[in-house]
Amino acid sequence: MTLLSPIQRFDYAFSTLCLCHRFTPSLAKISRIVSRTGDGHLYALIGLMVWLIDDQQGSAFLRYGLLMFLIELPLYWLLKNSFKRDRPVSLPTFIKPSDRYSLPSGHTAAAFMMAALISSFFPAFSFLVWCWAGCIGLSRVLLGVHYFSDIVAGALLGLVCFELVSVTL
Repeated sequence: MTLLSPIQRFDYAFSTLCLCHRFTPSLAKISRIVSRTGDGHLYALIGLMVWLIDDQQGSAFLRYGLLMFLIELPLYWLLKNSFKRDRPVSLPTFIKPSDRYSLPSGHTAAAFMMAALISSFFPAFSFLVWCWAGCIGLSRVLLGVHYFSDIVAGALLGLVCFELVSVTL
């Protein structure tokens, strides 16, 4: 018995709970919309809007955001291809994932990085962006492409990348 067995059992039980009930198709429609907000386009739009509203603060926001993604993307790729954890099987799936492996969740990593960045520049939006980041992570489980621990790992990856860059904030 491996050390990950309890985590794997929890993940499968949680995914089964999320994906095997009568509300699943309705939740999947909402989750698809929420998940798409984490595809990356919105991040670029937010950065552009901040830059247009306040050139000085916007330039810093863009600089930190780009640096975080320059750190996160290679780490994400390295972790995903090192763990090689298969995506959920024998459960409903509502979207086609962009790659084969599930650990960590890249959508969640990016969402938590952005939530941390937005919160550091605009604290008044903290509650909203942290809820949004959590919803993006949960949407990935509700779409059947990630386990709960993939979401936790993605959130941690995003927060670590933010912390690595924030020492210069």
